[in-house]
Amino acid sequence: MAAIDYEHEYNTRAWAPGFEAAFARREADAAAYREQAQREGRTELGVRYGTSERQFVDLFAPAQPAEGQPLTAFIHGGFWRAQTPTAYSNLARGLNTHGVTVAMIGYDLCPQVTLSTIIDQIRAGCLFLWHRYGRRMLVIGHSAGGHLTACTVATDWKALAPDAPADLVPAGYAISGVFDVEPVVGTSVNADLRLDAAEARRLSPILWPVAPGRILDVVVGGAESPEFLRQSRAIAESWRRSEAQTRDEAVPGANHFTVIEPLADPDSAMVRRLVELARYVSTMT
Repeated sequence: MAAIDYEHEYNTRAWAPGFEAAFARREADAAAYREQAQREGRTELGVRYGTSERQFVDLFAPAQPAEGQPLTAFIHGGFWRAQTPTAYSNLARGLNTHGVTVAMIGYDLCPQVTLSTIIDQIRAGCLFLWHRYGRRMLVIGHSAGGHLTACTVATDWKALAPDAPADLVPAGYAISGVFDVEPVVGTSVNADLRLDAAEARRLSPILWPVAPGRILDVVVGGAESPEFLRQSRAIAESWRRSEAQTRDEAVPGANHFTVIEPLADPDSAMVRRLVELARYVSTMT
């Protein structure tokens, strides 16, 4: 059996013809939605939760909040070494239309910081939102953000902050995530991550214990590489054995960059599922 070419498997652009157009479309829509939200007085941009420049959240409130005031957090991708929340502002539109507040969490990037530090920063961002709103939250993430989403769902939050519920993030929605980090060690991505195999295993949420009843929806583009498809199936199966509630779905024809586009569409099946999860989380006491 031939060895798996992980360099090719994780080269998301090679599996996404026309990715430049998807980038340009999203960034233009993000700028337009950010401007609209500012004009309507329902956003706070660059709210600091930590000391570094990239430790901030962009907050997008709905024009008409839903009952229970559901809260979600979105974590962007970029292989833990690129991108910024501002490039994804439009993805708040779908949930905002249904009365759900969306917080876009920024974080420092590798190699300036370690992957372990990024996980800690995302946790700090979620705790900032807890102290601001006093509500549990649904976390959504794409690519590297999918990995970080799974990390938040598996976290025992009370161990980090005695005033927080242990299930501060009882549900996550991970899109095109990397949940088993070890295969990345042998790729060019690791020039910035600087992981050895042991540290990569330690930071792989597929291997973490997860409390029974936690929810993780795992979505991947049907046109993505076999490795991304495998990773999504694997964490859903692994966590299900721990009595987490998991769903996994491959979206036909979608690639690594188009798979997130339905987040901006209030009428999409993806947004309908997210609204269901966000409302469920908002009822938890």
